[in-house]
Amino acid sequence: MNAHRFLFLVASARREGNTELLARRAAASLPPSIEQKWLHLDEFPLSRFEDIRHHGGKNNMYPQPEGNEQLLLESTLAADDIVIVAPVYWYSLPASAKLYMDYWSAWLRVPGADFRKRMAGKHLWAICVQSDEDPKRAELLLSTLRYSAEYMDMQWGGELLGNGSKPGDVLRDQRALAAAEHFFQTEAAAVRR
Repeated sequence: MNAHRFLFLVASARREGNTELLARRAAASLPPSIEQKWLHLDEFPLSRFEDIRHHGGKNNMYPQPEGNEQLLLESTLAADDIVIVAPVYWYSLPASAKLYMDYWSAWLRVPGADFRKRMAGKHLWAICVQSDEDPKRAELLLSTLRYSAEYMDMQWGGELLGNGSKPGDVLRDQRALAAAEHFFQTEAAAVRR
C-alpha cells in the first residue's frame, strides 16, 4: 500500500515567511506515516502561460511537459492532498500560485496525463496569511481555489487563515496557531483508518 502524500506548494516571495510558518505548524500535526513534499514555486519557475486551445493544432492538445513544468505536474498527480501555501497579495493569489493554477488548463490537454480524472477526489487546501484583520479580504483567493477544486471534482479540505505582515507576525496570532494544530485532523484520522 502506498503512503498517503501531501504536497505543500509555497507561493510566498519570502522564504520562511508568515504563511510558511503557519503551514509548517499545521503540517507538524500530521502523523509520520503521511509523506510530505514541500516545493517553493519560485524555485521552479514556469514560463508565461500561453493558451493554445483554439490554435487549431493537433486536437488542441498541449505538448508533453518538460523541466519545471514536468516536475510540478508529476508532483501534483502523485499527491493525495495539495496544500496551496499562499499569502494574500492584493486580495488574490501570488503570481507564482496563479501561474501554477493556469498550467492546470494545459495539463487537462496533455495526451496521456488524464489530469482531470486523476485529480478527482484529491483534497485541495489553502493556508494563507494576510495583513488585513478582516477575513473577507481573503475571499477572492479562497474562492479561486474552491471553484478550481469544484471544477476538478476535488474535495475542498478547508482554509486556514492567519494574520501578519512583518516576518514572524503570525506567531502572535493565537487563534491561527490553535487552528493550525487541528487543521488536518480529519484527513489524518481518515488515513489512520
